[in-house]
Amino acid sequence: MSFLTQDWERNKGYTKGKFITLSYRLASCATKNKFFKLMLIPYLGLYKFWIEWVFGIEIPYKTKIGKGLIVYHGVGLIINYGTVIGNNCTLRHNTTLGNKGHALNNDCPVIGNNVNIGAQVCILGKVTVGDNAVIGAGSIVTKDVPAYAVVAGNPAKVLKYLTPVLL
Repeated sequence: MSFLTQDWERNKGYTKGKFITLSYRLASCATKNKFFKLMLIPYLGLYKFWIEWVFGIEIPYKTKIGKGLIVYHGVGLIINYGTVIGNNCTLRHNTTLGNKGHALNNDCPVIGNNVNIGAQVCILGKVTVGDNAVIGAGSIVTKDVPAYAVVAGNPAKVLKYLTPVLL
């Protein structure tokens, strides 16, 4: 059960985020083995209908996403299934994480841990976003983003670096 609710603490007070992440986590169980996939076939159809058609969000169940995901608003959120997202990341509405080509999972972004992605962001191609980076709203990212960088613009440029917090 903890696998299914691993994002709830970070979505505390945000029921829609909890529903979206719980739905994704349950659907992603189908990637564990053939038995689970067979058992979840009816749910996968329901997941596709509710998340894609009703909520207007594309988070394929095959996408690798670390724990602690926050999805704010969600509408228009598109994630290519070849994208990899680290732990404790925040995604907002009208954001695309995908490739530049025609292949479904070829050359997709790799998002590090603790990354905060603003609304209406496009991160396209074989791009690495470093840990603890912040991507400003409306940015178009087509080149790697260093860890602790704050980037914004079209094309996205580093505006400043955050100071790492030592515990």
